[in-house]
Amino acid sequence: MGIHHITAIAGDPQRNLDFYSGLLGLRLVKLTVNFDDPASYHLYYGDEIGRPGSILTFFPWPGGQRGRQGTGQIATVALAVPPGALGFWIERLLSQGIKYEGPSRRFDEQVLAFKDPDELLLELVATAGAAEAVPWAEGPVPAEHAIRGLHGATIWEDGDRGTAQLLTETLGFEAADEAGGLHRFQSKQEGLGTVVNLRKAPGFWRGAGGVGTVHHMAFRAATDQEQLEKRSTIEDLGLAITPVIDRQYFHSVYFREPGGVLFEIATDGPGFAIDESVAELGSHLQLPPMYQSDRPAIERALPPLRLPHAAARETT
Repeated sequence: MGIHHITAIAGDPQRNLDFYSGLLGLRLVKLTVNFDDPASYHLYYGDEIGRPGSILTFFPWPGGQRGRQGTGQIATVALAVPPGALGFWIERLLSQGIKYEGPSRRFDEQVLAFKDPDELLLELVATAGAAEAVPWAEGPVPAEHAIRGLHGATIWEDGDRGTAQLLTETLGFEAADEAGGLHRFQSKQEGLGTVVNLRKAPGFWRGAGGVGTVHHMAFRAATDQEQLEKRSTIEDLGLAITPVIDRQYFHSVYFREPGGVLFEIATDGPGFAIDESVAELGSHLQLPPMYQSDRPAIERALPPLRLPHAAARETT
C-alpha cells in the first residue's frame, strides 16, 4: 500500500515551521487545525501539491508534555533525498549548528541521522528512488538536493506480537532484508514512502506519547472502496478499527497494530487543492465546514504564525 503520511507532535508551531519549511525546505501545503481539537494547529508539509508519500504533518502543542521514544512506537522518520545529496545536507546542518550522525550505510543506502528542535528522530536517506520523484522547484533548497518526501519509518517493538505479519499479509509489504536487529519491509507499491523498518528491542522501556514523538502513520488506499475492503479485513482480524472519518483532504480509518502503534489508512484523494489553488497552498488558515462559523474565536485562540514567503533558491 505504501505510506500516505506520518504525523508527529511538536511544541512551538513557529519553531516547527521554521525548521521544516525553512531549513529542510519542505512546502507547507496546508495550514489548518486539528479537526479533533480546533484550538491547535495541524501543519502539513510535502512536495509541491502534497502528494501521498511526501506528507509529514504535525500537531503543535505549545507547552505540551515531552514524550519519550521507546517500544510500541514509531521512533524514527526517514526522508528521501537523491543519491549524492548528503554532502549538501551535512553543510546545511553544520551551518545551523545541528548535530548529526553519519553518513552510515544501511541496506545499501547512505543514512544521515539528526533530530528536529523537539528531538524527534529524523533521517535523510540517499536513495535511487528519490531521484525519480519531482522536487518542489520553488523551495529554499536547490532542486537537485531537495527532500522528495518520505522514505519510511522505523518501529521499535519489544519483540514482535504480530506487526510483521500485519505488514506482509494485510498492508501489502514484503520482508526485504535484515541486519543488526533491524528488519526491513518494502511496499509492493513504487514511489515514495515504501519502507517500514522493524527494530526488535526486547526489554527496552515503553515509549510515551508527547512532544517529540510520532503520533501515527497512515498507509495509502487509492480509492474509498479499497479503504473499505482493507477496513473489513482488519476488522476480521479482531482489531478495533474506527468508522470512516472525513478529514477534508482524505478519508481515514484508524486502528492499533498488535504492538500498539496507531495506524491509519487514508485515501489518496481528494487532495489539498480542494479549498485553495496549488499556487496558494499553505498561505491561509483553512477550516473544515464544521468550524467555519467559529473562525473568529478559533483565530483568536491560535498563536500567530509568520508564514514562509517565496524565497530565491539558494545556490550553495
